Amino acid sequence: MAAGVRSPAIAQGAPVRVGQLTIKSGPLAQGGLLIEQGLATFLKDSGSTIGGRKVEIVVADTGGSPAGARSKVQELVEREKVDLIIGPITATEMLAISDYIRRAQIPIINLGGAEDLTQRHANPWMIRNVCSSGQASHAMGDFARKELGHNRVATISDDFAFGHEQVAGFQRVFEDEGGKVVRKLWPPLITPDYTPYIAQIQNVDATFMGFTGSNPVKFMRAYAELGVKKTIPLVGGWTTGDDALLKSLGDEAVGLHSASIYAATLQTDSNKRFVAAMLKDYDNVPGEYAAWAYVTGLCLDAALRTTGGDVSDKKKLMEALRGIALRDTPCGTFHFDKYGNIVGDIFIKRIDRKDGKLSNTIVKTYPEVSQFWTYPEEAFLAQPVYSRDFPPAKNLEN
Repeated sequence: MAAGVRSPAIAQGAPVRVGQLTIKSGPLAQGGLLIEQGLATFLKDSGSTIGGRKVEIVVADTGGSPAGARSKVQELVEREKVDLIIGPITATEMLAISDYIRRAQIPIINLGGAEDLTQRHANPWMIRNVCSSGQASHAMGDFARKELGHNRVATISDDFAFGHEQVAGFQRVFEDEGGKVVRKLWPPLITPDYTPYIAQIQNVDATFMGFTGSNPVKFMRAYAELGVKKTIPLVGGWTTGDDALLKSLGDEAVGLHSASIYAATLQTDSNKRFVAAMLKDYDNVPGEYAAWAYVTGLCLDAALRTTGGDVSDKKKLMEALRGIALRDTPCGTFHFDKYGNIVGDIFIKRIDRKDGKLSNTIVKTYPEVSQFWTYPEEAFLAQPVYSRDFPPAKNLEN
């Protein structure tokens, strides 16, 4: 450790208190569980320290609702006196708490993909070490058009902010490359039966899906059972082909291409250790949620080493977080742009069956992908934020 850093005095003080916003019920609960496992794996590797200091995790269940997120984040800051926050899981939750985070001036490492919080209305107290909602979908739009040769597609996604922004990112790049999105379908987040929606998917080359939580499993099963998979292949965003879902899937998932900032088969030393630890302790191949939590631990460790373990000056802690550039991580190499969003590799994965088990094969890597894709930043920000209605759907057919 560098000379002059008062690490012994810091180490004897109270632990760093980290508030964790999670979800323990509903279709997104599996993501919450995986985040807990990923963070526990990091803490086991690090001896329950970050930056040389002991750490205490204070967990708060938001229930997956914006109101729950607002209540729990206020509780973490004002009653629990946490030093910083990780989470929440969804874009709608992060949108609901962003103003409070600004007022409280407390650092947050966010999983929710809400685009505009690192764009037109960037929150200076936030970093996002996973993709913005549309970031990986940009790459999938490019891959589906150029590599898979699809011309006409339908899209289907959960009807909330994360789903809207995923579809928007895919549509923008796919159509800019000459393709057409001819049908857009929006099931509610809790949908008991996808059959009425799948019945509307016809006369297209492929279907892009942007489901999250356990919904990709339900949708792919219905898609295969109705026989649509035989003629209309699926492509998806970063939550649809998550490695952690593979144990719940069968042949209905074989052939799915998805785009993600994480792949369990990535051959970095850090990822090999991470996957081995998750298999040993949880008998589970880690996916994006667990990887995000582990990488969050790496980010916190790097930031606290920069501050000498001090978390009292929140502005300096935030500057340290935004200045992070890491190389050997489960997600590969990445850094943050001036808005606090990750710039890193996006992996195109294909689900294959190998030795009787499903596995994601990396078929293409897009290096150092920005949230702005290849568009000029100024021009990108001059347009509206991605939504259900932007980019406008100019090629829809009845």
